[in-house]
Amino acid sequence: MATGRVVAGRYELSTLIGQGGMGQVWTAYDQRLDRRVAVKLLRPDKVAGQEADELRRRFVRECRVTAQVDHPGLVTVHDAGSEGEELFLVMQYVDGADLSDHLAEHDPYPWQWAVAVAAQLCAVLSAVHAVPIVHRDLKPRNVMVKQDGTVTVLDLGVASVMDADTTRLTHTGTPIGSPAYMAPEQAMGGAVGPYTDLYALGVLLHELLSGDVPFSGSTALGVLHRHLYEPPLPVRRIRSEVPEALEALVLRLLTKDPQHRPASAQEVYEDLEPLLPARGTPTGSPLDPTRPFLRPHAPWPDRARTPAPQPAPATPVPPAAEKPDVARAVDEVKRLLGEGRITQAVDILGAILPAAAEQHGEHSPVVRTLRKQYAATLMDDGQYRRALPELRRLADERAAEAGQADPQSLRFRFDAAQCLEQLGEPAAALAEYRALLPYYENQYVSGDPQLAHDVRRRIGHLLLALGDRPAAHDTLARLLLDVERLHGPGHPLAGEVRRTLQWLGQVRG
Repeated sequence: MATGRVVAGRYELSTLIGQGGMGQVWTAYDQRLDRRVAVKLLRPDKVAGQEADELRRRFVRECRVTAQVDHPGLVTVHDAGSEGEELFLVMQYVDGADLSDHLAEHDPYPWQWAVAVAAQLCAVLSAVHAVPIVHRDLKPRNVMVKQDGTVTVLDLGVASVMDADTTRLTHTGTPIGSPAYMAPEQAMGGAVGPYTDLYALGVLLHELLSGDVPFSGSTALGVLHRHLYEPPLPVRRIRSEVPEALEALVLRLLTKDPQHRPASAQEVYEDLEPLLPARGTPTGSPLDPTRPFLRPHAPWPDRARTPAPQPAPATPVPPAAEKPDVARAVDEVKRLLGEGRITQAVDILGAILPAAAEQHGEHSPVVRTLRKQYAATLMDDGQYRRALPELRRLADERAAEAGQADPQSLRFRFDAAQCLEQLGEPAAALAEYRALLPYYENQYVSGDPQLAHDVRRRIGHLLLALGDRPAAHDTLARLLLDVERLHGPGHPLAGEVRRTLQWLGQVRG
């Protein structure tokens, strides 16, 4: 791949600045807007094969969901798409050093700096988890320290594109992600959630304070075995000047059971806040992550410019109230969905529902259809928090009309359980899937036994996420027997479950 190549007819590649298992990162020039950008190219061999179309679709969706997060600590996504067999992601160019290099250049890393970095990461994760998105691959190489000391997180959403609903194993048995920073539930193929990112944050904090990750080894399997079964070394045994409260927080973040970790990134921030430096004069040196706390929002370098006065904006005149045209709005939604403009379609559906209910009645077929479309589109747009109450309402109304075993009501409940998974509520999702399973197992209500198998697979993964490995192993082993009996040993689901069980057996051994 040569310098000077133009991607998407617009982004001219300049310098290769990073390369890894997922692809390459280049500095590039945006010919249209005359600015420097960073372009990530996912390697062709990662997107080739039967799942290429689904991977591309998921890639664009994740980039769209990522763009919903508005936070100064998150790299801005400018563009995304595919060209030939490659996927490309165009991002804001960040001038600074990645946290791995920053750590290498400062040995030992000041513990105040570690606190400042972690606090900024908590602010980002809090915004990200509210969407909800799970980063899945938080590590020093995905964190940049800018010249003014602010921290920027990279690669949000990309790790989940190279994965599926949960972090699974590749065909070679190698885990997807970075083993040194991987939470136990992620390594075992369990459901991931905000708690998974908090574990990675604990690994990162331990590394900044001690100079090394808590668990290392010569093989990925060895590293993951230590994540699963060995306690981390308290950092004060390595650096006695680290405050006891900070050591205790790191140990809580590195708890094996996700239910025993801090409840949220906001809670971690509040624990870090008393350890942050008080406001004062910065050292003046660049790349000091305490600077944003010493002088919040101060310009960098330390010289202010007085902006030229701007004329006051004219007060907009509100348009005359118009009666919404439901039929026209529905046609517009269909057009937008056909063009992949899901976020706009969601906004129109949400706005038109009250008018449709007024015109046709709250329980009319028109409104019911619109609400189904609204819930499905919210899910496709990654807005699980808004989709969940809509799905529960649809499920309850349908069950009241047609009974608890009605296939449509069960499907709404299934989608609601998926929302709970994505929102990082594994216990609630597990309870919902378990309540659904008898309907699918006993009657195959949907006419498709694959749904029963999918529910059982998800139950197994959630049990892993909750730390109940024996129950997860039993659930997945019985699922494997049933899938092989029905479809044969070559079925894709059988292969996936078998690899997870083999991995679980290896790690346990």
